[in-house]
Amino acid sequence: MTMALQPLPIRPAEAASIYRGVEAGQFGLGGGGAAFGAMLDTAVKGTIATLGRAETASMAGLSGHADVTDVVTAVSKAELTLQTAMTIRDRVVQAYQEIIKMPI
Repeated sequence: MTMALQPLPIRPAEAASIYRGVEAGQFGLGGGGAAFGAMLDTAVKGTIATLGRAETASMAGLSGHADVTDVVTAVSKAELTLQTAMTIRDRVVQAYQEIIKMPI
């Protein structure tokens, strides 16, 4: 069973910033690898932050200082984010393998 690609949770302000970057050509072919690397860096940092919030919420829930709904929500967001990151990683590896197979 294949999983559908789920979007990373993103705030409206972040989406607007990325959109402005795309309009300015920062993430296009002319933008260079540095802009793409920065975008990936931002996504990885966001993933790490989401996983950290889930861990903090879980610890607070175990100690009895957090509502169960908040813990479940944080863990669900972390699970979705991790699944998305794994799917993106798999797609990047697949793309790399396809590039390697191309004749020069």
